[in-house]
Amino acid sequence: MKVAVLRFPGTNCEFDTQYAFEKLGYATELVWHKETTLPSDINLVVIPGGFSYGDYLRSGSIARFSPIMRAVVNFANKGGKVLGICNGFQILTEVGLLPGALKRNSNLHFISKMQRIRVENNDNAFLNRCEKDEVLQIPIAHADGNYYIDPTGLSDLEENGQILVRYCDANGKSMDVNGSIGSIAGICNKEKNVFGLMPHPERALDKILGSDDGIKMLKGFDS
Repeated sequence: MKVAVLRFPGTNCEFDTQYAFEKLGYATELVWHKETTLPSDINLVVIPGGFSYGDYLRSGSIARFSPIMRAVVNFANKGGKVLGICNGFQILTEVGLLPGALKRNSNLHFISKMQRIRVENNDNAFLNRCEKDEVLQIPIAHADGNYYIDPTGLSDLEENGQILVRYCDANGKSMDVNGSIGSIAGICNKEKNVFGLMPHPERALDKILGSDDGIKMLKGFDS
């Protein structure tokens, strides 16, 4: 499997992401945002975390206009798999590949900590190695992770199995971390080939750092 990792001005997790996939045995290629095409032999596009364009105006709102995003949208519309992590999730909502929006955390502070999340749906290419209702420990680090969608949209997410993970406590009970509606931490599109989440699975690959739960998440794409 080969993975393309995008880079925008302000991205700061591209090397973490590259390290994660290479640690799992996959080839990777970094792609600068001014490129107009993606490598022809890739199986997955990852939009990593960071602060693209300094989060000016709104997180992800400028990155959506970068030339490479046209290629990403085309890739996704043809069934290609795309994963957005943190700022990448924000960019995917801004460009319209995922529904909803990410707002400022309800406490108005940047949150950085280890956080438990509960697997809501595993019938997809991302979480198929996880068990439904499994509790994972994955780091979060964001200021604009407060996921919002209107009631009709939320109903659609529930009905179509598009909610991937929710924030929870050690017992798997949903909890409010940043104000996200329904404690949602990650979603996918209806076709289940575009995925976005605020937690950072690429930072959870070594138990010495607190958790290796990210391995089973990222390896799902190779199933």
